[in-house]
Amino acid sequence: MAATSPFVSPPKLTSIKALAAEFPALTSIPPVYNFQTVPNIIEAFSEADDESIPTVDFSLLTSSNPEERSKVIQDLAKACQDWGFFMVTNHGLPESMMKAMIEACRAFFDLPEEEKQEFEGKHVLDPIRCGTSFNVSVDKVLFWRDFVKFFMHPNFHAPTKPSCLSEIALEFSKRVGQVAREITRGISESLGLELDYIDEALDLENGLQILIANLYPPCPQPELAMGLPPHSDHSLVTLLMQNEIGGLQVQHQGKWINVNPIPNSIVANIGDQIEILSNGKYKSVLHRAVVNSKDTRTSIAIFHGPAPDAVVSPASKLVDSVSNPPAYKAIKYKEYLELQQSHNLDWKSALERIRLYDIE
Repeated sequence: MAATSPFVSPPKLTSIKALAAEFPALTSIPPVYNFQTVPNIIEAFSEADDESIPTVDFSLLTSSNPEERSKVIQDLAKACQDWGFFMVTNHGLPESMMKAMIEACRAFFDLPEEEKQEFEGKHVLDPIRCGTSFNVSVDKVLFWRDFVKFFMHPNFHAPTKPSCLSEIALEFSKRVGQVAREITRGISESLGLELDYIDEALDLENGLQILIANLYPPCPQPELAMGLPPHSDHSLVTLLMQNEIGGLQVQHQGKWINVNPIPNSIVANIGDQIEILSNGKYKSVLHRAVVNSKDTRTSIAIFHGPAPDAVVSPASKLVDSVSNPPAYKAIKYKEYLELQQSHNLDWKSALERIRLYDIE
């Protein structure tokens, strides 16, 4: 029998962390967090399997050995086409830096509620923004998630509290940006484009780099709640770090797959902008965050995208007017961001709005 909720109406709290603190003996979730009340979301609760996503050895992407580089480009092409997700090993980011970044973000979530609210933000393109759920102004059901989001490139922004966060994030931004840039160059080459095609066509020198740290506290009814529902990313490439607590699941061949954390590795996935640019050859993949009843999960996703005013469209070399016409409208990246983030986080709905026709 389901536990009886003590909530008559949604609690007026600013975060999931505050909700848990106010109700330490919580045995059920407020109805506004119950996703099984939404008819079209039931499929999202299907069971997940354990299966390994592909691995890409980053050190080979920067290798001067042509045979090694050719092999890893093939691996990257297969990972992008078959999965849209892959584990990046030998990426060169110090493990100490990765742990320090996660700890600094956790320290932000541990700030008093009134201090976090100083960075609340109002617009989806505000350079610093924190909150809960995804977009509480339009979300019909809230997510079991707190977040802090800040733009790190081309102009660096970070919360001023805690004091360690900005300093760590600045160096981290540079290092992780180099990794993303090399992966993007590899993807460009794997598509049969020039090595620097994506870099130059989408002005990655001024490309947006957005960090989102997520906190998923223990949930008394994880079978009813979602950390984040199925969605694709707005970026070109997203890199993800997480603590030792799993929760990321990827859709593959109609099944949900658990992506279990591997120490000192980074999870990478291609986003909607790569799907547009490749004219659907590489597809952004649905993924979700599930919660558990025992442990707090922390994840840091770093989204790497085009410059805000760059116009993204299928690469001319990958389309022709007869057998493979453009399947997506051209759109400025900042307009795509606003399109996705001003609505519900709902499967691939933003991409569907600019799709010209379905592709296999």
